[in-house]
Amino acid sequence: MSFGQGGPQQQWDPWKPNSQQPWNSGGADQSPDWAALAEASEARAKRRRLLFIGGGALATVAIGAAVAVAVVSANGGNEASPGPSTQLPGTADIPSATGTVPSFAPTSAPPPLDPKDFIASAKKDKAPLSPDILFPGTQLTMGETVYKKGPTADTEKCASAAKATLPKVLDDNGCTRLIRVTYTKDDVAVTVGVALFDTEAQATRAKQQADDKSIVKSLSGGGVKDFCVGAVCRSTTNSYGRYAYFTLAGFTDGKDVTTKDTAVFATGDDLQEFTFRQIRRRGEAQASAAANE
Repeated sequence: MSFGQGGPQQQWDPWKPNSQQPWNSGGADQSPDWAALAEASEARAKRRRLLFIGGGALATVAIGAAVAVAVVSANGGNEASPGPSTQLPGTADIPSATGTVPSFAPTSAPPPLDPKDFIASAKKDKAPLSPDILFPGTQLTMGETVYKKGPTADTEKCASAAKATLPKVLDDNGCTRLIRVTYTKDDVAVTVGVALFDTEAQATRAKQQADDKSIVKSLSGGGVKDFCVGAVCRSTTNSYGRYAYFTLAGFTDGKDVTTKDTAVFATGDDLQEFTFRQIRRRGEAQASAAANE
């Protein structure tokens, strides 16, 4: 009769506490079951591989989720995203390097005010005006030539300061004021007359209707001798805005002006140019003031 342990023997597992050795403690002559040991070792190695693969997959998912959250957080700023926090934009939503560059409509400042608008009519030409404002100082320098300023005059009776055919031209077109000033250089003198009208159209018509006999009266006094009284002198006529302006240049010794007297022509041209600049500056000053209001 044999006395067995009762029931099947348990397989030894070194990773399992209190597991029984694969051999009997009483039978020293029995050898270990090497096939069972190899099978147990293979099973343990397989479990470790599965655990490693499973753990790696979980770590990858965790890292992917963290990256997705970071991307959404960086793109979302302080504003809540309309979709799930892990949702990334599709490929079609991501702008490519070759995409169309956005264009914007050009912005432009309002056009500057036109200075001529402020001297084209009496309604807008409100800046103070006098002979000393229009012709300031005691002398005038044009290029290298210096002209000494002489007497000035200002009247609302335009015809009284004009001669020959000019009085009628001024009256017919509604002249409201005539300012005069005289400049001298050596024995040459020139009187400039600036006639004011209510509109640019009136000043333009006055210029067009003036002829070779339409001249302003020469203005003498204050050390300036009479000139262009019975002598031949050179005259010019022009207009800008609501202003028509005239020059009369000649010799203070009473000589007639001829085409060879270039100094007389140059004096008349210089004063005509200076008068134009002064009228234009009036418009520029008023336009600048209006733009800064």
